[in-house]
Amino acid sequence: MKEKDKLSAEGIQKNLNGNKYNIIFLDEVDSTNRYLKSAGNDLVEYTAVIADSQTCGRGRFTRKFYSPAGSGIYMSILLKPGYRAGDSVLITAASAVAVADAIKEVSGSEPSIKWVNDVFINSKKVCGILCEGVLNTETSQLDRVILGIGINVYPPENGFDGEISSVAGSVFEKPQPGMRNRLAACVLDRFKEYYTQLESRTFLEKYRSYSAVTGERITVLKGGRSLEAKALDIDENCRLLVEYSDKSREYLSSGEISIRLVPQRN
Repeated sequence: MKEKDKLSAEGIQKNLNGNKYNIIFLDEVDSTNRYLKSAGNDLVEYTAVIADSQTCGRGRFTRKFYSPAGSGIYMSILLKPGYRAGDSVLITAASAVAVADAIKEVSGSEPSIKWVNDVFINSKKVCGILCEGVLNTETSQLDRVILGIGINVYPPENGFDGEISSVAGSVFEKPQPGMRNRLAACVLDRFKEYYTQLESRTFLEKYRSYSAVTGERITVLKGGRSLEAKALDIDENCRLLVEYSDKSREYLSSGEISIRLVPQRN
């Protein structure tokens, strides 16, 4: 696979549409987010670390993100936004739209977003996003944000690990020459477009249109409890409005909350 679709800094740069990124390409790394955390103070904004494989890829709630060589795109982008800590969810949402846009453009597939940070194709997860911020305690603003994006472009040669094999999917079934470079560049282009207009929320209507949860029955996992609810809407701050079985309503923020879609009954 690797030889059929080789990922490289040069290949990505060649496919960028005029947007400037400082790209660092690594054949293997423990975690692209961790790499930027250790080197972030010495690097310029819009540095993108992109790896062919990760040995310790991570998702939300310390979950592992399977990152084998030759089949995915594992990238982290260094941002220096000066926004409030609560605005990190907007960065996550904007990046999810950027990934969905890029997948749709290069593959023709119809992706969807499971609030707040997972991208799906045909009910299978093809992308996870992890946004980590460094807070300035004096100003209560984010000095740095490290945005991690992992995309399953192709199925791994040996298949997905057992525990994720039923939920993980890929953008393409077979390798296509130059596709990982093209897809990575398209994600970077789209993300910069939305990120530079973050406060005006130009991405929000698309985020709502891509939503896999709005109007659906879900299970809200919160504080050790599982609560049945219906997802009603996504507000201007990307909070999810839900209605519980007792008709009470709540806006959910992404912090320590996870949701699961409830399978439809025939």
